[in-house]
Amino acid sequence: MTTDRPVLQLRLVVEADDYEAAVAFYRDTLGLPEQAAFEGDGDARVTILDAGRATLELANPAQRRMIDRVEVGHPTEGRIRVAFEVVDVEARTTRLVEAGAELVAPPTETPWRSLNSRLDAPAGLSVTLFEELEPLEQREQSADFDTDAERRRT
Repeated sequence: MTTDRPVLQLRLVVEADDYEAAVAFYRDTLGLPEQAAFEGDGDARVTILDAGRATLELANPAQRRMIDRVEVGHPTEGRIRVAFEVVDVEARTTRLVEAGAELVAPPTETPWRSLNSRLDAPAGLSVTLFEELEPLEQREQSADFDTDAERRRT
């Protein structure tokens, strides 16, 4: 396969002390389809779940604090947070809490027009569920929407 893209996939690898519970939570409750699963010597096991399109969101400390204020109302710990775009944040949040996630903050509308909830989930992950309230094309028309490349030109 040839491509002009130097990176073809982002894969987040998480060690889960309770592997079975983590697989059940993320695969069965959150609904990430199983792509592959492998077993090795010494009870080594891995399950690869398809999370759709992946992006890497890099934020400076001020942005992270701002997101915490908007989503949670106070600073949180940890440098890594996993965000999943879902269709119905309210229903999915309820389902994940019923499956054992700890609700940190209920669905809250953000200034960037998404509905976000925050959870502490299995395998020690801080999770944001988000639902876009406007299509990307509409958000791109906002005066607040631009890219780093656009900001550098101005």
